[in-house]
Amino acid sequence: MLLLALAFASPALAGDFQSTRMLDTIVAQFTGKAIGELGGARAPVDDRLKLANCAAPQLEWRTPAQDAVVVRCMAPSWRIYVPVNAAPRPIAPAAPVAAVAAPVAKAEPVIRRGDAVAIEVNAAGFSISREGIAMGDAPAGGRLPIKVDEKKPPIQAIAIEPGRARLSVAGS
Repeated sequence: MLLLALAFASPALAGDFQSTRMLDTIVAQFTGKAIGELGGARAPVDDRLKLANCAAPQLEWRTPAQDAVVVRCMAPSWRIYVPVNAAPRPIAPAAPVAAVAAPVAKAEPVIRRGDAVAIEVNAAGFSISREGIAMGDAPAGGRLPIKVDEKKPPIQAIAIEPGRARLSVAGS
């Protein structure tokens, strides 16, 4: 009796999950290459995955480098990444030793998180300033978020010197 119940239950349980073989097939169609080929999936989708069935999986490249395919289901919501055997990139010729720059030292922040900051806006014919609190560190010329209103998100400003930052205005 128990074996009979298990025999009927198994197909129902298997039907509740997305077929990884079907995912392999649509990834191969998307890339135009078979599993293991250059430009195709590196390996089959792991058949141990128990993804909910998806009526319409969507596929897209993860990055412009086309190093992985993103397979996504909107309802029910899940997403997997399938690595791709990317074509080897040509190696750039080595730069002459004299052309290699020394590491650049990191600039010290002139504004630190929690500092009170006067934010200035200067444009043709007017100048406005407002007080705010720095939400991050920034060297001179670096961008940082500044909170000027508790009810609104921080604004982005450019650090000038300790306690001073400015907003960029188009045309200034």
